[in-house]
Amino acid sequence: MNETSNFIKTIMKNELEQNIVDHILTRFPPEPNAYLHIGHARAIVTNFELAKSFNGATNLRFDDTNPVKEDTEFVDAIIKDLEWLGYNPRIIVYGSSYFDATYEKAILLIKKGLAYVCDLSQEELARYRGDTQTPGTNSPYRNRSIEENLKLFEEMKNGKYQNGEKTLRAKIDMASPNLNMRDPVIYRIIHINHHQTGNKWCIYPMYDFAHPLQDSFEGITHSLCSLEYEDHRPLYDWVINNCDVEHKPRQIEFGRLGITNTIMSKRYLKQLVDEKLVTGYDDPRMPTLVGLKRRGFTPNAIKEFILSTGLSKINSTIDYAMLEHFLREDLKMKAPRPMAVINPLKVVITNYEEGKVEYLPALNNMENPELGEHLIPFSKYLYIEREDFLEEKPNKHWKRLSKDLEVRLMNAYFIKCNEVIKDENGEIVELHCTYDPLTKSGSGFKDRKPNGTIHFVEATTAVNAEFNLFEPLILDEVANAKTFKENLNPNSWVKKNGFVEPYLKDTKPLDKYQFVRNGYFSTDYSSKGDKVVFNRTVGLKSSFTI
Repeated sequence: MNETSNFIKTIMKNELEQNIVDHILTRFPPEPNAYLHIGHARAIVTNFELAKSFNGATNLRFDDTNPVKEDTEFVDAIIKDLEWLGYNPRIIVYGSSYFDATYEKAILLIKKGLAYVCDLSQEELARYRGDTQTPGTNSPYRNRSIEENLKLFEEMKNGKYQNGEKTLRAKIDMASPNLNMRDPVIYRIIHINHHQTGNKWCIYPMYDFAHPLQDSFEGITHSLCSLEYEDHRPLYDWVINNCDVEHKPRQIEFGRLGITNTIMSKRYLKQLVDEKLVTGYDDPRMPTLVGLKRRGFTPNAIKEFILSTGLSKINSTIDYAMLEHFLREDLKMKAPRPMAVINPLKVVITNYEEGKVEYLPALNNMENPELGEHLIPFSKYLYIEREDFLEEKPNKHWKRLSKDLEVRLMNAYFIKCNEVIKDENGEIVELHCTYDPLTKSGSGFKDRKPNGTIHFVEATTAVNAEFNLFEPLILDEVANAKTFKENLNPNSWVKKNGFVEPYLKDTKPLDKYQFVRNGYFSTDYSSKGDKVVFNRTVGLKSSFTI
């Protein structure tokens, strides 16, 4: 695993050396309202790997303070995503587990004169707040007595008021240049069943109030979050400093990571699913972790990609090719390399015995003999890739099959094309070739050189296969929220029907292969019975250099 340093690791190291902290405890706090995507993976990897660097730990805490969009479906999916990435949280907890303690801290602020119940509507709150050029205006309810605020807040908790009728606000500074400090709402009324607490509560703390308290309750040492929370840090510190907590965590922000041709917004990914523009959250074109997993990405490739990008205090965008690079690096010595024909053209070996099938040995991975070998069938009838044959006379750079040219079939024999068979439309449907039995692979034959080497699949034992070929879902290099639907790639998913070697008939979902010259593929969940299905994860060649 990549061990590069970064500014947060330096902070943690210095604080340990100066005895500011005596251990490292981080947390990953997703809201269970969507499936996680590659952007969330950065937060996961960052928190877990930084803690691990110092023999620390990381908590998984579900930020379930907004029950309107949350569901146990997402809770279960997030837990599975972390397991798939190989991370084991110190504990799995819910923000709702701290609702009682959080409520008591709100009472404390009221008693200190630092919180009040406000009757302004959402629209009025926005108007009274002002903007970056204009200071806010004090709420007419700002100077309610402590006794009245305690009574009203208790009535809010007991369900006396409707949604939006009242809020609890922190009393800070309506003239603050930081809009987050202008008497922010810290509790609102939501009459809805909560997936963890049922109907116990009808008031729920806002994230900016609940999160610092939850960090404190758990003893989190470093609360790591993305850069948009930098302006929220003064409020985070205000809550910690005014709620009489024993433990004071530190919030540190880092830049978000964007990836070219990729939408990373939960709202817009949900829109793609809801409008059936994709098949679901696990659509192999989606940047969700379940989608990347189904497509064939490995946890190790994702971790190495994220760690290689480093951490900085600015947002950045990385070429998608970099993610593909780390997948190739992870799979090149691990994945077997069988032969598959995606766009088949039939070949008849006219001088080969009818009905005979011989089996030729082949390494599973030419670069890694430890993966063993298997037997490849060979007979009179074969399939090759249609693009490996050129009818017109090729130039000297063509290193595949053509009329009257000889090529080696990988792990088999030399063949020469003698006749091209076409249908009534003039399309090539079959090649008639001859083979030279003296040229068997491994025989040491050196009398002449073939015009290149191509792969094949023996026809009588071939397994029917469907190949899902993917391009970027979004054509914009930097996909944005306003145009992403207009720039959906109509060719982002193309299905091809071809053949694979018979030893792949029992392939299991998520088994990974490098199909010779066609790229890295992963067996899809839909693969079954007499038809196997493969997703192309990534091609063989990359323009990316590291």
